[in-house]
Amino acid sequence: MSPMTTVSRYVAGVETRAVVAVVALSLGAAGCRNGEDKGGPEAKAEPRAPTAADVTFTAQEIQHGHVTWAPVEAMTVAPSVEVPGQLEPDENRTVRVSAPAQGRLLTLRVNVGDRVGRGQPLATLQSEAASSARADHAKAVAELGSRQTAATYARVSRERAERLLELKAGSRQDVERARTDDEVAQGAVVQATAEVERAKAELGRLNLDARGEIVLHSSIAGVVLTRDAVPGSVVETGAPLLTISDTSTLWLRIAATEGVASAVRPAALIRFSVTAFPNESFEARVQNIGGALDPATRTVPVRAVVSNAAGRLRPEMFATVLIEQGGAVKGLGVPDAAVQWLDEHPVVFVAQPDSAGGAAFARRDVDIGARLGGRIQVLKGLSPGDLVVTDGAFAVKSQFSRSKMPS
Repeated sequence: MSPMTTVSRYVAGVETRAVVAVVALSLGAAGCRNGEDKGGPEAKAEPRAPTAADVTFTAQEIQHGHVTWAPVEAMTVAPSVEVPGQLEPDENRTVRVSAPAQGRLLTLRVNVGDRVGRGQPLATLQSEAASSARADHAKAVAELGSRQTAATYARVSRERAERLLELKAGSRQDVERARTDDEVAQGAVVQATAEVERAKAELGRLNLDARGEIVLHSSIAGVVLTRDAVPGSVVETGAPLLTISDTSTLWLRIAATEGVASAVRPAALIRFSVTAFPNESFEARVQNIGGALDPATRTVPVRAVVSNAAGRLRPEMFATVLIEQGGAVKGLGVPDAAVQWLDEHPVVFVAQPDSAGGAAFARRDVDIGARLGGRIQVLKGLSPGDLVVTDGAFAVKSQFSRSKMPS
């Protein structure tokens, strides 16, 4: 075999192997395309991982996290500032029952929280002052009787002296003496009568019963707020026993800064909320604005009157008061629980439900405004019709936080 023949065969073999390799690659590529078209195992798509802008919950996860959503609603409120306040009894409708005299407290018939009626007995007190008052009254009555008898005799003596003078059987000096005695006797009667009235008033102040014990009654209808003594104890004159208040009206006391106080006007309506009813707001009417700053707190005391006919509010409740500053602003409202803080910014989560009972949630950074009645005004970041997570927003927030953690 010649050298040329050997080279030719070698080249032909290389070309053949190259063609086979090209054909094999072409068949492999075609096979891959066919596999994709048929959805074979080798073509399985990777699920999209949640991002900081979008997370997905299954129906089970939604149920487990108690996640619910609702469409946003229009909300128009005036810009306002929050200041602390406290509910107090209306001093014009409050009485403080104290001991009218020193003595031993026998009974207290009411407890804190009890409702009492006007004139209802509250406590019984045994006191030496009661015995003294009864004795003084009896003595004054007896003295009055004696003075009245003396006055009657003096009047009769004067009349007799005057008749004798007319008959020229008596002297003018006797008549003048009789008239003087009559005037003195009448003055003594007036004095004795006044002493009887004083002793009677003292008995009335002590309000003694048939056994000579002091009985204290309520002068108003209301609720017992405090009970400051216990039966069996000895109390001094003026010692506090009970506080009773008609809580159908309360006072709302506010400590306002100078800037806030300048926006408050007498008789203006202000709104406030309390922890016991977080989703409700209440009204109060400004009654009085302090004329000077408190030197310790540098605030102005403001007092407002609250109508509490239903009795839901109670004295000593802390309140969050909204003082309006400026005109009304339009926006969208969401429940307080819908607003969460993520990356140091207020956010809400907009739901996009799917047909399987699950939902995708998108984060929306928002600008919030005033709070009112358990709702927050959203000024920017939402559109009408958006479905915002109301309950379970914290569970959605937690999923967003986990999605940002490095794997």
